Amino acid sequence: MTLLEVRDLAVEFNTPDGVVKAVKGVDFSVDRGQVLGLVGESGSGKSVTSLAVMGLHRGAKVTGSVKFDGTELIGAAPEAVRKLRGRRMAMVFQDALTSLHPYFTVGDQIAEAHREHFGSSRKTAWARAVEVLGDVGIPEPARRAGEYPHQFSGGMRQRAMIALALACEPDLVIADEPTTALDVTVQAQVLDLLVKLKDDRGLGIIMITHDLGVIARIADEVLVMYGGSAVEQAGADTLFTAPRHPYTRGLLDSLPRLDSAGEELHAIPGSPPSLLAPPPGCAFHPRCAVYATTPHQGCTAQRPPLVAVATAHRSACSHPEVTG
Repeated sequence: MTLLEVRDLAVEFNTPDGVVKAVKGVDFSVDRGQVLGLVGESGSGKSVTSLAVMGLHRGAKVTGSVKFDGTELIGAAPEAVRKLRGRRMAMVFQDALTSLHPYFTVGDQIAEAHREHFGSSRKTAWARAVEVLGDVGIPEPARRAGEYPHQFSGGMRQRAMIALALACEPDLVIADEPTTALDVTVQAQVLDLLVKLKDDRGLGIIMITHDLGVIARIADEVLVMYGGSAVEQAGADTLFTAPRHPYTRGLLDSLPRLDSAGEELHAIPGSPPSLLAPPPGCAFHPRCAVYATTPHQGCTAQRPPLVAVATAHRSACSHPEVTG
């Protein structure tokens, strides 16, 4: 069953230098019990997209459609969206140390969310905070709930952020780079925890990351973004074995492989495009290896749409005959 449906989402910011078109016409959906991976370089529009879904942008022009469990959120009353946010939709932010308030204990912050949405007593909310800390694998949760964020390690703070997101038993969790700056052991523990919670509770999860290793481990479906647009979408297995967009291929070719020890990595040349003055047509064409060897006027004439190239596989490229 579809939990979240996003259609033609666009986000613009007015700045002194001009209009920044941070997200342009993005479509995707998330089912219950599914993990959607949002992948791309910094500045590709991943986090802006997630904040638009949560209704957290201020001063931005957001258009398109965001339907959560059939309810349209774009243009909805702020109070209606606020009641959903934290209760049925929750977010795990990238930097737990700055996202958690330093002056309040971890338990108090989790209990506050429960009291806000359920009107529960302090005792009931505190018991829920202890319970959810235990659910995410924090030892001695009754004691640790009374400690402050700086008394937690990086991995424990990230678990506490997940606990905060889960306190009200949401249906959708958006995790924005939840494993950034964690060592590989703790990273694996956090990802395994998210998979377990997805399986146990039927959560829909949006995993935002630039780390394709994380995507390979956890995602069912992947949406690749570049320059504010979606350039490829497919099941995780399909994307890793048969990518159809040159940018996706470039990302995969830049990863070290066990079967290519000693070989040089193939970096994508150039830099991500300016969102103030993007290149004409396909935003990736100035860095594209296919365009460099087989110039095509379609690459510069217009932004190619995301179209089906195989069953349950979409790509936005003017060279379908070359990328196939």
